[in-house]
Amino acid sequence: MFGTFQQSNLRIEIEATEQQIRDSLICPAQFRQWLFPQTFSEGLPTHLHEGLIFTSWLGPIAVQHQVEKVEANGCRLIMSKGIDGFHEWYWGDGWVQSCLEGVSLVPLNLGQTLSLLRLRQFLTAQKQTPQIAFPRL
Repeated sequence: MFGTFQQSNLRIEIEATEQQIRDSLICPAQFRQWLFPQTFSEGLPTHLHEGLIFTSWLGPIAVQHQVEKVEANGCRLIMSKGIDGFHEWYWGDGWVQSCLEGVSLVPLNLGQTLSLLRLRQFLTAQKQTPQIAFPRL
């Protein structure tokens, strides 16, 4: 793999519950929204699970992800192709942490920072969207 070895750990506060953050990170239907314009393999399950392999693309750059673990408060993805390394996520009520390490030609810290800000924006927008309750007939 060509590129530079890069390592970055970022943690931000987010006004969201642990479950809301977890769902945003391990449910493809949700992370497809906040990681746009990044695209993902078709046919992903409703939740990431250990052993799952999928590909994401940001323009012409493809990154293969293998889900190594999914736990109550964290997950770890092994990456290859456009980035050779790993991405770990940890979360709790009101916070999320992203640990990224790998070899790549692209600046990983910039992408990681933008992703975390988009995640915060996505969860804030979800919180502000009123939930409509329909009366039972």
